[in-house]
Amino acid sequence: MNVQLISRPLNTIETPWLALGIFEDDSEPPIAVRDLALGEWIGRLLAAKDLPGALGDLTPLLGPHTPATDGVLVFGLGPKKRFDAGAAFAAGVAVGKRLAGKARETLAVVLPESERSDVIASALVEGLIVGTQGPGLRKSEPSRHPFGRLQLISPANPDGAEGPDLAAAVKRGEIVGQAVNLARELTNTPPSEKPPAKLAARAAEVAATVGLGVTVWDEPKILEERFGGLLGVAAGSEEPPAFVMLDYRQGGDRPTLALIGKGVTFDSGGLSLKPSASMEDMKSDMTGAAVVLATMTAVAQLKLPVNLVGYMVMTENMTGGKAMKLGDVLSIRNGKTVEVLNTDAEGRLILADALSYAVEQKPDRVLNLATLTGACLVALGTKIAGLFSNDDQFAQEVLDAGRQTGERTWRLPLDDDFRDAIKSQVADLKNVGGKWGGACTAAKFLEQFVGQTPWVHLDIAGPSWADSDSATRDAGGTGCFVRTLVALVEASLRKQ
Repeated sequence: MNVQLISRPLNTIETPWLALGIFEDDSEPPIAVRDLALGEWIGRLLAAKDLPGALGDLTPLLGPHTPATDGVLVFGLGPKKRFDAGAAFAAGVAVGKRLAGKARETLAVVLPESERSDVIASALVEGLIVGTQGPGLRKSEPSRHPFGRLQLISPANPDGAEGPDLAAAVKRGEIVGQAVNLARELTNTPPSEKPPAKLAARAAEVAATVGLGVTVWDEPKILEERFGGLLGVAAGSEEPPAFVMLDYRQGGDRPTLALIGKGVTFDSGGLSLKPSASMEDMKSDMTGAAVVLATMTAVAQLKLPVNLVGYMVMTENMTGGKAMKLGDVLSIRNGKTVEVLNTDAEGRLILADALSYAVEQKPDRVLNLATLTGACLVALGTKIAGLFSNDDQFAQEVLDAGRQTGERTWRLPLDDDFRDAIKSQVADLKNVGGKWGGACTAAKFLEQFVGQTPWVHLDIAGPSWADSDSATRDAGGTGCFVRTLVALVEASLRKQ
């Protein structure tokens, strides 16, 4: 898709389709069309309250209306006082979904009015690109068609004053939107097509394309490196595990951030077998790993002067004859032993190895993402991630990055008394903590493997997957938190 910024008045542009946003509380048409016949028509519809502006509302106006030759799509932006990057992204998704249902050579979208036009421009382009890709990767006929050319229209500034660098913002939006779609594509890929070794090979291919350093460990190397948690989970599968390390060092003596993603490419629950209905979306249990890869590709393409390392720890959790059993004890990379009392609490076992290895490399901060617990879904629902941390400042920075992008996180407790729930009689730890506070006890388990390194754990079990379709979101993998992590990395540069 060719994404362009055009900065000139609308009456000098001709396009087959034009998309134009309105706010829910608008009484007048947007400034960009106010002097056109289209603006007069929109004004009449607004006065008659026949043009809704709620976020996700879409109203097509068919026929030629300057500058559009085929039609205009009026899309809702929600209340003006609440309009932010999150709303712009959602609106972009809605427009992309609606108009990508047919092959279109060109779509022009007017940049909504905002004090932060660069932030809104990036978010809107991200959403438009995400909206052009649906979950139907294996449909016999494609249901979405990327636009040949996507034009973001920013009407020329009449006084000639320089504004923010919109061209850079549009390019950023293109890169981040494509990264979100990469994470979504990997998540939506059928599990038979992405066993750990194949997913590792795909990650290496993507990494090489954007200039990331990449190292892949196979099963013998994982055994040599004493990843007992990963090997224990992988034992029940005929597919060997994999561990991928990604490296981006363009920050000189700046701090290093390590990103770690859980990559269970299919989770049956192991011998603690899930019900069939609970397995239907378990191809998405590798979302954390996909988000790490996607984030690092975006950072590399944006050429940010930072130091970033990524770890993708990948396995299947199956029920083969060698599957780990309840009561087994696993030895993790850092020497701690874990009694397995539920084989469906496998994510924390593989993350324990990855966290142990990562902190040995002495990064300044560590952040892991995992579709870790159903308990977090019970606590926060399907659209909010649970955030746990041993460092208040780091936690606040991640919360702020989420607010900037509209991706929602909520900090949950990591109090010391949760440690009692994971004490074992036969090993250092057990991998489950009982009936209550499951998301908190899982986080407390992970904390045992980070030492004093500042650390954030995001439990993304809810927002990683959408069960149903809506105007502003597709069913399936969401690619959540790619946008937040890119914003977090960019914010770190502004602090230094």
